[in-house]
Amino acid sequence: MRILYIEDETVLADMVRLALKPMGFTVDHAETAEDGYAALDTTDYDAILLDLNLPDADGIEILKRLRTKRNATPVLILSARTKMDQRVRGLDAGADDYLAKPFEIPELAARLRALARRPRAMLGTELVCGNLVYHPAEHTALVDGQPVQLPRRVASVLEHLIRNAGRPVSRPTLEDKLYAFGEEVASNSVEVHIHALRKRLAQAGATVRVETRRGTGYVLLPEQRT
Repeated sequence: MRILYIEDETVLADMVRLALKPMGFTVDHAETAEDGYAALDTTDYDAILLDLNLPDADGIEILKRLRTKRNATPVLILSARTKMDQRVRGLDAGADDYLAKPFEIPELAARLRALARRPRAMLGTELVCGNLVYHPAEHTALVDGQPVQLPRRVASVLEHLIRNAGRPVSRPTLEDKLYAFGEEVASNSVEVHIHALRKRLAQAGATVRVETRRGTGYVLLPEQRT
């Protein structure tokens, strides 16, 4: 999952970003509402973490603006406002969940996974192509019911290919989903991840193939067993 965290406390944002990274989450950080709007204009996020006390806007106004524009990206509020009426106001403004500060990272990760299981966020809890099954919320893959060990970014590549099975996914789209703002991206990074994915799937006996479509990207296709 690629997540936007709108939070003016840089130390907290860095802590959250680093803690979530090994769990399969890519986190972009915006310190202000305007930075958040700019990020949302250029990137399609799977979820938004939102602080309410921002230097240039109240988080509730950000929520209202998103929903007015029919942006349905799941929003999880992270706020020191803990009174019931404040939580109710945030949820009524369009938030999908509300977690009070201070919070524990395992609970935050669990709530993000719960958002990922909602149909509008991930279109189901189980994605299937051939004998390959992928569970987006847990970042796990199975072939004939047996787990396939995939590195974090290879798993992310698989997620986006299987969500678009039969349709090409461009290299820029995959890069956009894999890397946060400011991260160095090698020119052949996607190709490296695709190669690793093909190798792992072949070793597991998956009845799928990843084709390279020149000029359009990569496509995941099922194969018929003989």
